[in-house]
Amino acid sequence: MNILILGSGGREHALAWKIAASPLTTKLYCAPGNAGIAQEAECVALDIADHKAVIAFCKDNKIDFVVVGPEVPLVAGIIDDLEAAGIKAFGPTKWAARLEGSKGFTKDLCKANNIPTAAYERFKSGDLAKDYVRKRGAPIVVKADGLAAGKGVVVAATIEEAEAAIDMMFGGGQDSPLGEKAWEIVIEDCLVGEEASFFALCDGDTALPLASAQDHKRVFDGDKGPNTGGMGAYTPAPVMTEAMNKRVMDEIILPTVAALKKAGAPFKGVLFAGLMITKDGPQLIEYNVRFGDPETQVIMLRMMSDLLPALIASRDGQLKNFDLRWYADAALTVVMAAKGYPGSYQKGTVIKGLDKASEIDGVEIFHAGTKTEGGNIVANGGRVLNVCARGKTVAEAQSRAYAAIDRIEWPEGFCRRDIGWQAIARETKKT
Repeated sequence: MNILILGSGGREHALAWKIAASPLTTKLYCAPGNAGIAQEAECVALDIADHKAVIAFCKDNKIDFVVVGPEVPLVAGIIDDLEAAGIKAFGPTKWAARLEGSKGFTKDLCKANNIPTAAYERFKSGDLAKDYVRKRGAPIVVKADGLAAGKGVVVAATIEEAEAAIDMMFGGGQDSPLGEKAWEIVIEDCLVGEEASFFALCDGDTALPLASAQDHKRVFDGDKGPNTGGMGAYTPAPVMTEAMNKRVMDEIILPTVAALKKAGAPFKGVLFAGLMITKDGPQLIEYNVRFGDPETQVIMLRMMSDLLPALIASRDGQLKNFDLRWYADAALTVVMAAKGYPGSYQKGTVIKGLDKASEIDGVEIFHAGTKTEGGNIVANGGRVLNVCARGKTVAEAQSRAYAAIDRIEWPEGFCRRDIGWQAIARETKKT
């Protein structure tokens, strides 16, 4: 089969690495890709926001199957356009992608189908939103309704912080992290517990659990500093016991799949549930409609089965006949980022020592923001490398990942040195 992956990050490198290993893959392309993906696939300079250009490429190169990595093209309806052109593709339709594209839509769906989530209200007026915040008190969570690249959520510790967040979201402009002003915001109660990520493949009818993971959003050790796209992750999440996984499937994933099918917009693709595990059980924080980043990197390391047939079965409505096998090992990834991230940072700095780092047993390095320039691998983004490792325990995986990082020569880069600390504390307690 000729396969095209859309995207350019660490998630897409992990998917390319896994799909390239499939005996079903004849030729693998990635648009636009990065320096690491170029080792697994032919990278093509396509603007993935230009659906007509993507379709033309697929027809010219006899593409049999397209795998969409990021959320933006999914929310923009690229699956609908590909399928209308007779090209098979993995991911949800534009209508179903509203689970990520509109927080208000998802909260309403949860309310209508008794899916556990925080109490909330939707607002188009700043004054009404502030009145609600004053009545509910703090801490409280303020969310911009649409896609915001991880910058549209503020967990406000005080009423003043919540009001400032409301002004920021409705204000927009150059100084706003959102850029464009939000047309609607969601305000919800602040949940207390331990966060976890849960992934399930869906074919519109059946849902197949993949794995759980936990990521580290804050930029500095000790979970301090501003939120980022993710500074590291590990799988499985210790808080996600077998019983908790079953509850998530029964109380959150399956009711969502059933609700969308009933609405005439069956969900096909991967459902990524951001969860809070509270004293009363799992609560849905938000849905994403694509593989997570950096969670995909560690999940792919643990997956023993061929990924490609599972993705095709998801698109074809055949997951009921499917099962996936997993390595019992833990897996962990550490993100190496350009100094200054998530603020301003320098591009074009040279990275050396990647081959030496990859020689460590169980280590795999997935590129995120890289490109090749003058025969060198250079940084080309904020989050630049995902240094991943498998191990019998999270502690062993962590040790291998940091040993690999210590072989990488990149003075302009940095990383957290405590990825996996929660899981390792649990492991230490057991011994």
